[in-house]
Amino acid sequence: MLDQINISVLKQDHNYGEIVVEPLPQGYGLTLGNALRRVLLTSLPGMAVTSVKITGVAHEYSSIEGVKEDVVQILLNLKRVRLSPETDKEIKTGDIKISLSEKGSKEVKAGDFKVIGPAKIANPELVVATLTSAKSKLDLEASVEYGSGYVPVEDRKAAGNGTIPLDAVYSPVMRVNYKVEATRVGQITNFDKLTIQVYTDGTITPEETIKSASRILGDYFGVLQGPYGVGASKKAPKNQSSSTKLANDAPIEELDLPTRVTNSLKTAGIETLGNLIETPREKIMALKNLGAKSFITIEEKLKEKGIAISE
Repeated sequence: MLDQINISVLKQDHNYGEIVVEPLPQGYGLTLGNALRRVLLTSLPGMAVTSVKITGVAHEYSSIEGVKEDVVQILLNLKRVRLSPETDKEIKTGDIKISLSEKGSKEVKAGDFKVIGPAKIANPELVVATLTSAKSKLDLEASVEYGSGYVPVEDRKAAGNGTIPLDAVYSPVMRVNYKVEATRVGQITNFDKLTIQVYTDGTITPEETIKSASRILGDYFGVLQGPYGVGASKKAPKNQSSSTKLANDAPIEELDLPTRVTNSLKTAGIETLGNLIETPREKIMALKNLGAKSFITIEEKLKEKGIAISE
């Protein structure tokens, strides 16, 4: 049945996509659609403005002379500024900031920000504030962090020093809809057709979000395949087949990874597939010159060989 399933992209642009999966056994449309929707909305990583410091502003309930919007509205606009990383390395707190200093009567847009760090603005036309006179002035600096899901201000440390913390909306997926319809294969009519509509912030394509969400679900379902017990999934089986041992002894070059990634792994002493799958993902992502994008590439190459990295 699995080899008969067709996945097609009906529509896709930079922030909207419609993907169809069919035919599925009856009931699987709802099962897959609901699971994917939950993961798409809560678990994919992205970037968000997490705090801001505005010259002359002590707290969020202020107003700025010569600026149409009050500070609360400016903060809401800042939360809508979307950025995408331009590095494969791990992004740490403090690595990326955005700043601007604007004068005169004009609309201040996201594209006016100077980005300090390996990232770019994905929605440069977003209006952040409106300066209403020739004497108007707006100076601000904001911190940008990489994470997943939604993190409210209450769950983060207080910034202090006139810095205003913001709720962090990391998820690059804005909205997900799905529907399940009946379809047929030959004379058999009790199959499902799953249609998923994904709206993103433009930093990732809808097709990529489906692939990422599927990998996350696959990782968790893989744990349920056993062995059972606390931490059992981290333990390698005692009896390995000769083919498994052969695969573990294969050089890392067999994955056909980018040269930079291969060199980083070998520098860390990871020279075989066995070394790689026994190394926890957190340790791999912490290696020099590696980051989230590189790790996804490694996972995809391993998946082609039916291998998973240790948790």
